[in-house]
Amino acid sequence: MAIYLPIRNLVRLNLLLSVVTGGTVFLFLHLDATQHFPIFYTGITICTIALIGFINIGILYVLGNRFGIKSKEFKRYRYLYSFIISAVLYLSFVPAYAKYANRSISLYDIDILITFLVSSALVNTLIIVSQNFILLQNEKAHADMELSRVRVAHAEAINLLLTQQIHPHFLFNALNTLKSIYRSDHDAGDVYMNHLANFLRASISIHPSGVSRLDEEMALLKDYLEMQRIRFGTALICTIDIAEDSLKRFYLPTFSLQPLLENALKHNELTEELPLTVFIYEEEGRIVVSNTLQKKNFKEVSTNKGLANLRERYRLLSSDEIFVKESRDLFSVSLKLLTDEYSDHRR
Repeated sequence: MAIYLPIRNLVRLNLLLSVVTGGTVFLFLHLDATQHFPIFYTGITICTIALIGFINIGILYVLGNRFGIKSKEFKRYRYLYSFIISAVLYLSFVPAYAKYANRSISLYDIDILITFLVSSALVNTLIIVSQNFILLQNEKAHADMELSRVRVAHAEAINLLLTQQIHPHFLFNALNTLKSIYRSDHDAGDVYMNHLANFLRASISIHPSGVSRLDEEMALLKDYLEMQRIRFGTALICTIDIAEDSLKRFYLPTFSLQPLLENALKHNELTEELPLTVFIYEEEGRIVVSNTLQKKNFKEVSTNKGLANLRERYRLLSSDEIFVKESRDLFSVSLKLLTDEYSDHRR
């Protein structure tokens, strides 16, 4: 996430810090009867702090554009340049201080040198700490904004998921198929209706976390698969190879496998002479759904949002992408298996 420097806030902070520090110095010197030039020292204090502050802002801007403000190089060079320039600036005011104090001051005097270097370090530290506070506030504001965008995207993805789960087209086909099956085979119609009821019941049960255990996803898939086997018979061949221990151990985004099988049926020809073969298997921590590619001559009406929705939900849950591969005779989609229902899989 890109963080932009809040230059306006840094400038305001710098001016406020200069005025407050200068006012404190003036009050202290005004109460000290031995000090004869309180206005001069106050002015030089304000100018020094303001100048060091603006130099620090310039360093932030230059190094931030070059390295990025989250990089190690940015922090290292920022502190190095800041303290060196602050010390040089402080030492450049020694002649003016000596003139108004009517004192003979030399930078070869180790006590004077240490005094000015320590003063510059303290002032520069105060400025850096104040600027870091502004940068942290700015970063937090950007993080909150990004979190809000993620929540909106998540809500939109879930809403799209809900509209896809019980698609009118699917219900129309399912009820027509059920009616046709009942005319020829009441027992097969009962089996089809049971699977349809299980499928619809699971469709309206959304997990709050947005993910389901793998065995729950497989149960939903198998209900849909059995319905299609009754409908298409031997024109549909589906092979499932997933280890039993994986079913209880891993998770997937809710309602992620069935749409992949539905897409395969929607976009490919399947007949008893040329059956559609679907493979669902586990490979290197991922679930792969692949099918033989025998595209229909005409395309069914499609919103083309199924895979996009699945990609978006994976983006919200995990840093991994779904992998889609298409060759001359095979189409496959690979999904990462998640390891915990409520964890943040992006880390």
